[in-house]
Amino acid sequence: MRIQELMTPNPTCCTPDTNLRDVARLMVDCDCGQIPVVSSLQDLRPIGVVTDRDIVCRTVAQGKNPLDFAARDCMTSPVWTVALDTSVEECCRLMEQHQVRRLLAIDANGRCCGIVSQADLAQRLPAQQTAKVVKEVSQTRGSAPAPLAH
Repeated sequence: MRIQELMTPNPTCCTPDTNLRDVARLMVDCDCGQIPVVSSLQDLRPIGVVTDRDIVCRTVAQGKNPLDFAARDCMTSPVWTVALDTSVEECCRLMEQHQVRRLLAIDANGRCCGIVSQADLAQRLPAQQTAKVVKEVSQTRGSAPAPLAH
């Protein structure tokens, strides 16, 4: 199975200049915890992602007002991507290796066209395979996202 068969297509994206209030509103409106950051809404080339955790750890927990910042100020970059024809097995391996819960899917032109999440895997893969990915991604190896340098 290829990731294009199970990904969530056409994710809502933002640009580096999008203020964090608007990013948070997109998360609420789309019922998601991550918004891809693209170089422009015309070319859709991913340059990072903003997660709800990024906003909390890189602004709120640092005593900074998230309303004073834009996506570029707290996004996670680089972003991990997979091609549409990537196998589900390779996708799982990449999630485990990089300890990420989501990967952006890109088309042949490098445009963001989908997101593959652990939830997508859980809905389509055997429970044992999904459990392995969740376990590996959740291993404590790192820490909270790095704070802002401001």
